[in-house]
Amino acid sequence: MKVIVDVGNTNIVLSVSDGEDFLYTFRVHTDPKRTSDEYYVVFKSLLSSHGVELENVEKAVVSSVVPNLTRAISKDMEKLFAIEPLIVSRNLETGLVSNSIPEEMGSDLIANLAYAHHIHKDKNVMVVDFGTALTFSSVNRKGEVLGVAITPGLITAVNSLFGSTAQLPQVELKVPSCLIGRNSEDSIRSGVMYGFSSMVDSLVELTEKEIGEKLYVIATGGLSSTISPLLKNIDKFDILHTLKGISLIGDLN
Repeated sequence: MKVIVDVGNTNIVLSVSDGEDFLYTFRVHTDPKRTSDEYYVVFKSLLSSHGVELENVEKAVVSSVVPNLTRAISKDMEKLFAIEPLIVSRNLETGLVSNSIPEEMGSDLIANLAYAHHIHKDKNVMVVDFGTALTFSSVNRKGEVLGVAITPGLITAVNSLFGSTAQLPQVELKVPSCLIGRNSEDSIRSGVMYGFSSMVDSLVELTEKEIGEKLYVIATGGLSSTISPLLKNIDKFDILHTLKGISLIGDLN
């Protein structure tokens, strides 16, 4: 078995794979103040509660965009499975043209593009990742990384609005029944959901115009399924895309 860990700014996702499927996937809130020992207890408890036998794990792959936690989570993988985890970086074999990967590119985005190019080698591909940040990463059919556009994510935007205003409430994000809201919650939902969906479609079209070619667009991230009814330029939705990319890089190294 193989363990895949995606350390993001909001959540840490730990998944157990048998090489073909993701058998179990757990989400833990990201807290840089937590110690390695605290995360160790949480991970061990989650795995044990689902009957995962730690000695059967033969490989662990970690992608982290939180530098303060990278070493801590890696140490936990060593303690749990008695193996040294592979840390995703631009210096590994990814299937992408290595010198086209920007030095500052996050490991999650590298994983996104690695898997996108792996399954669509004959296409120019964009991966739209609905996370803490909303990212638009593109790779051409040669495996060359074209670049990235980054905006605040949907929840980040809502939390900022809630935290910076006195009368606007924090709301659950879902597609509103109408565009013009008649109360604060529906008005926020309308502005965020329709506004972000319009931005996504526009950025896809603008990127295609800039590169002069058509893009195959994959959407991933927790909120991709929530906003999907409003998006017109997405070819595929895959909430597990990033995990598949991390797993692929593990296989290539």
